[in-house]
Amino acid sequence: MARTLLRGGHVLTMDPALGDFPRGDILIEDGVIAAVAPSLDGVDAEVIDATGHLVLPGLIDTHRHTWQSLTRGLCGDWSLADYFFGIRLTISPAYTAEDVRLGNRLGAFDALNAGVTTLLDFSHCNNTPDHADGAVLGLQDAGVRAAFCYGFFESSPENSKFGEHSARIADFHRIADRYFASDGLLTLGVSLSEVFALPWEQTVAELAAARERSALIVNHAGDVWGSVVCDGIVELDALGLLGPDMVHVHCNKFGDAEWDAITRSGGKVSISVETELNMSMGRPVFERCRRHGVAPTLSADVISLNSGDLWHQMRFGLGFTRWEATEAINLSGAMPESVTTSAKEALEWTTVNAAHAMGLGDRIGSLTPGKRADVQLVGGGAVEQHPRIDPYATLVFQTTAADVRTVLVDGRIVKRDGVLTGVDLSRLTAEADTAAEAILGRIRDAGHELPGTPPGAFESMELVARERHAEAVRAAKAVR
Repeated sequence: MARTLLRGGHVLTMDPALGDFPRGDILIEDGVIAAVAPSLDGVDAEVIDATGHLVLPGLIDTHRHTWQSLTRGLCGDWSLADYFFGIRLTISPAYTAEDVRLGNRLGAFDALNAGVTTLLDFSHCNNTPDHADGAVLGLQDAGVRAAFCYGFFESSPENSKFGEHSARIADFHRIADRYFASDGLLTLGVSLSEVFALPWEQTVAELAAARERSALIVNHAGDVWGSVVCDGIVELDALGLLGPDMVHVHCNKFGDAEWDAITRSGGKVSISVETELNMSMGRPVFERCRRHGVAPTLSADVISLNSGDLWHQMRFGLGFTRWEATEAINLSGAMPESVTTSAKEALEWTTVNAAHAMGLGDRIGSLTPGKRADVQLVGGGAVEQHPRIDPYATLVFQTTAADVRTVLVDGRIVKRDGVLTGVDLSRLTAEADTAAEAILGRIRDAGHELPGTPPGAFESMELVARERHAEAVRAAKAVR
């Protein structure tokens, strides 16, 4: 039996029944948390000295397009329309299957380096079956825990390598059979195509395929203002197609009808704070979640724009929700007497809330004995970690990826003393640089400019989208 003892750290279990231990030990046996206590003496195990560190669960990202790690920062000054036409319709077709594998491997190591031990990988660069294989293998290569959510999006409508949408559904089942026949670090999911970007029956087919495999479902929702694209919650609800197995991402423009439907169905919500604020998607929906009793979760979304760690997302999110809650008081000419959301609550967004949203609450999200040992040690001698008066405030407001010193996934050390294990970072980053240059070169050689957004970008798609919306409305009415 493999045993590891994390000794002497300030343990934040994120389990209300256990609480915190200003000085505590954690025993890990064969990848499982066996015991958490103020002191565990006489244990025969490899000892990791956690003195001077905060010890907490690994963070969980509920929506990341991991393949885009090869385009880091490319669309920092792009609008959402630029992102759709530049990344989804120009960059994606230029990716080879090996690029997808490398992008997922790089992105997974980026996450692990920052203490993010679990990803919901919204994988929508599956241009061929080989691309889908590459996406899975890239995650496996890095040893991250992830829900691989197979995306059916067609990045080359005029030159599809699949042809019929049914061929994509068949390839999803191939991936399920090949890689997900048994439990492991990777679990199976489906990333829906944007609702009303496809004929309605194809959306229904994607949902049916996911549920045939008991797969987690994630969808972009309510983030395109002035358009019906990414709507459809009311129609899905009327047809009984919503459920607790769905993670709805963004939701910025939704009104009470959509929120009521999500709440009734037990749906989960992922908020991508940096992306939403920078790409003008509207207010992040923390207040809507509070009002409807939905537990918020956070996601890094697109590394082609923003950072790949969740410390940034917590900081942005906590600042925004505090501002939103007190804006009316400020505008009345007064100051609030207290803050409305705590740093500990922000950490819950990325631990217990996120584990529940991904259907993994019985495995991860807290340092509860019996759960898998996804653990991180933060702090040590870093100057921004001292003095450490409030551990939650230190984590949310003072921590960077460099302060994440040691990370374990399923009890296996993937970062030790500030250095990722099992990877040659110099080689990996050089490969990423070369691949990114080749991708952009293929785009230039094809005569494309980035982002290449046509005038009235979303408006040009709206007529077809509204016709598909009408199909859904008719289908919903037919069942009433």
